[in-house]
Amino acid sequence: MQLLSTALTALALTAASVQAAVNGFSVSANNADGSCKSSSDWGYEMSTIKSWGFDTLRLYASSDCNTLANAVPAAQAAGVKLMAGVWATDATHFDTEKQALLGALQQYGSDWLVGVSVGSEDLYRGDVSASQLAHQIYDVRGMVQGPGGASSTPVGHTDTWTAWVDGSNAEVVTASDFLLVDGYPYWQGSDISSARDTFFQSYDATVNAAQGKPVMIGETGWPTGGDNHESAVAGVSELQSYWKSVGCELKSRGIDYYWFSDVDCSYCAAGVEQNFGVAYNLGSLKIDLSLLLLDEGSTSEIPVAIDIAFDSFLLVYALLYASTPQ
Repeated sequence: MQLLSTALTALALTAASVQAAVNGFSVSANNADGSCKSSSDWGYEMSTIKSWGFDTLRLYASSDCNTLANAVPAAQAAGVKLMAGVWATDATHFDTEKQALLGALQQYGSDWLVGVSVGSEDLYRGDVSASQLAHQIYDVRGMVQGPGGASSTPVGHTDTWTAWVDGSNAEVVTASDFLLVDGYPYWQGSDISSARDTFFQSYDATVNAAQGKPVMIGETGWPTGGDNHESAVAGVSELQSYWKSVGCELKSRGIDYYWFSDVDCSYCAAGVEQNFGVAYNLGSLKIDLSLLLLDEGSTSEIPVAIDIAFDSFLLVYALLYASTPQ
């Protein structure tokens, strides 16, 4: 009985650890029609993503559309955590963003905050130099962990995998507590059948350039409408396939991720950019969001946490059995 109890405890702990990774969506401060989200808009969005099984949102800004002023109280009420964003371009905007973040920390504390990303794809666009961005990361970290009172909150940056593996940007890696990497096999022209491999090649390349820092997914997704891109076809079935293949491996490897995005964006540029949501709107999902692991050579699907935990159970049980006097 003690043997079985020990093995079952190991199974439960393993399942819990698989499910412990941060999983959520990267979202803007605007509604689908382009209007700024109010506190009630944020609250509805957060309660919806929680009903889908997600508990974290990554934001791009702190001051734009009063992002944090409206989102933080809604997050605290809903039990949702936030990865805050601070735009790094334009010195005046950067300072306004910093002050909005500091104000939110001083007013609401830091229990809602899982981290801060200074900038998003700035290196990819060439908007700032690596040296300047590194300085801004140090600046924000000092503010957040000093007068902001969030002494253990990590601060990093979000960029494309191609920017992270570029050795000329190593100064930003050094300055960051973590790396958020954006990877889109669709934009790499990948056929859906090879999209998973394309994505994780990009992720693993970023890990190799990360100087041992944690690497999380800042954005990934697949469009359901708009033009095809080389061998990449936009469509709902393709999104479902991508969600299950990439999402399952992110889950099984315990990789923190923010999917792009939760809902479609009618105010975005016409075509593909309007169609990256896993839902048409908060009331209408496009796909099945359960993360299932399809056993190779089998037609049965097993939830990721249970599948991995059961393997661990068998291993622990075998080891304990082998060490028990017969």
